[in-house]
Amino acid sequence: MMFIKHSFLFIQSNLKKLQRKWPALPLLLLFPVLLISLIAVMVISIFLPGENEPIQVGLVDHDKSQETEMVISLIEESSQLGSFINMEALTQEQANKQIGDQLSAYVSFPEGFTENLYNGHSVTLHITGNPDKQTESYLVKELLDSIARHIRTAQANILTVNFYAKQLSIDNEEREDMLFQQFNNFLIYTVGKDKLLDEEQVNNRATSTPVDYYGLAAWFMIVTIWLFAFYSFFTNDKQSRMQNRMRLYGVTMLQQLMAKIFTALLFTSIFAGIAFYTYTSLMEMSLYGEDYVRIALITVLYSVTYLAVLAILETIFTGQKIRLLLQSLFTLIVLLASGAIIPTLYFPLYVQDLLPYFFASEGFHWLQEILLNGRLYADFIPMTIMLAATMILFMGTSIWKERALK
Repeated sequence: MMFIKHSFLFIQSNLKKLQRKWPALPLLLLFPVLLISLIAVMVISIFLPGENEPIQVGLVDHDKSQETEMVISLIEESSQLGSFINMEALTQEQANKQIGDQLSAYVSFPEGFTENLYNGHSVTLHITGNPDKQTESYLVKELLDSIARHIRTAQANILTVNFYAKQLSIDNEEREDMLFQQFNNFLIYTVGKDKLLDEEQVNNRATSTPVDYYGLAAWFMIVTIWLFAFYSFFTNDKQSRMQNRMRLYGVTMLQQLMAKIFTALLFTSIFAGIAFYTYTSLMEMSLYGEDYVRIALITVLYSVTYLAVLAILETIFTGQKIRLLLQSLFTLIVLLASGAIIPTLYFPLYVQDLLPYFFASEGFHWLQEILLNGRLYADFIPMTIMLAATMILFMGTSIWKERALK
């Protein structure tokens, strides 16, 4: 009971402090909105989708056989490679000239390709990539591997036909015509059956719906900055002296910090709700009652975890300047890792693998899923575990600091 009583007294003290300094409240609320709006405009202008130019790939035929000419012609005209790859037949001189400029890579059919195909010898396709376009070159390599699998299948069928054709009483010219016909049939079947290159579409909300995405990101960043601003607002410049004085009356550091967390969360929740209603109204989003409950739970889990970390930093580092510096750096890390400033899709893969274990990234992810992707559920277990671990660390740090000061 004493813990709750003391905490309630400090909550009242924080409310009176806010009442005394209410003229600064509009600036406290409007400054993050103006700052985030400016950042959002800049980021949207950077990440807005532009015209996607197709990858240019050259096809060089050194074999000059009827079969390779047919293959190149079908590949050029076929739409099975997707709209993002443009393949064109070139001479060796043209390919060498364009590889350093517009070509991402070029594929060469070596001399003797058809003869080796018919006689069961190993056939290879050579790829020359542009060193300045390594990602595109790697994609062309994957395409080449897919083509090579079709060629190996075709070769197996042709060799089977050729084996039995040699046992028949037909001349070589007729047998070669039969093999050529078999090659044509399989080639047409392969091109018409399915795609040579499998396409997988990754939906990037930052580019497909930039206004909705960055509107949500702006709201998320504003809420975070409000949490930090209110927490700092209720922090006394002479906090260490106040804590030492309160300790004489049996008031612990944990009670004071818990009261500050509760007060900052209370006021931020009020203004965050108003800002969220404005956001959904402008975006014309239709949400159900369950959606509001899920969004509120995710926001509360994220906010309490964030405030608890601020309290841990305040407990460990008592100096005002170093405390503000570390809390500001942590806030910046939170906003960056969440994907609110830069979408996590642009992060390195090893960073993306670690993000699900960070509360800010997990919280913003589920906000996106509910608001932008229309999910009807949310997984609260990871964020709950993170909050529990943070609160245990927070209480342990406070108790340790309390004993160290005695």
